Amino acid sequence: MLAAGLVSCRQVSSFLHDGDVVAKVGDHKLYASQLAQYIPAGISSEDSTHLALSYINKWASDMVFMDMADAELSKSEKDVTEELEAYRLSLLKYRYEQKYVNQRLDTAIAASQIENYYNDHKDNFRLDRPIVKARFVCIALDSPNIDAVRKNLAGSDDDQLIVADSLTYASSLKYTDFGGKWIDIITLSSEFGTDYREVLSSVKKGYVEMEDGKGGINIAYISDMIKTGEQAPVEYWSPRIKDIILSSRKQTLLSGLERDLLEKARGQNNLVIY
Repeated sequence: MLAAGLVSCRQVSSFLHDGDVVAKVGDHKLYASQLAQYIPAGISSEDSTHLALSYINKWASDMVFMDMADAELSKSEKDVTEELEAYRLSLLKYRYEQKYVNQRLDTAIAASQIENYYNDHKDNFRLDRPIVKARFVCIALDSPNIDAVRKNLAGSDDDQLIVADSLTYASSLKYTDFGGKWIDIITLSSEFGTDYREVLSSVKKGYVEMEDGKGGINIAYISDMIKTGEQAPVEYWSPRIKDIILSSRKQTLLSGLERDLLEKARGQNNLVIY
């Protein structure tokens, strides 16, 4: 018997604070106290209702499957003792490894280490797509400042950039210079809501301009570009190189941990191989 599948939002909200059974599948019962554990405090009544309804339906589905499996599977098929023990051991090992690494991992990475890794593996840092340095603005089509904003986007000296920033912030719906950093062309194309190839094909004298269909126009000025297949500068790859170095350090720690534990076990005669 399934008494939980089609529960309305009104019904859910009415029992959220009751101590009664809120759903029943066969002999399985879900109580309001159990349900309350999955509803965060401080959210709106509408959100809590939707979360409750979602959890109830998932719980009901799980119970239906469990009853069917219990009825259809043989005793040996239902015996998951070995799988549970293997999972328990794997989970405990993982948790201890994480604790061990977190206590010992040196997360400080010098700029020279990043530079050295980059120089030793340059062929690994060729681009799959172009990267650019760019400034992007979305401005109303009827703005009297479009021409000035367009001109100042291409500014190269500090004074021009200060003017560009102040003017675009005052006149635009959105403005970003991406922190002056190299960015993947996809990051820029997402501002236009289109494929990066279309952005590249639309570049004219460094500018890309597309109307947004909402009374505005998106304008980007690409001040520099590195093409597909070329090597990007180390500063672009720096976050990835940091991750690689940290990952290598973690693996070194874990390999050492396993070796040390085995040696300790042998030394204490806890490990005996017949």
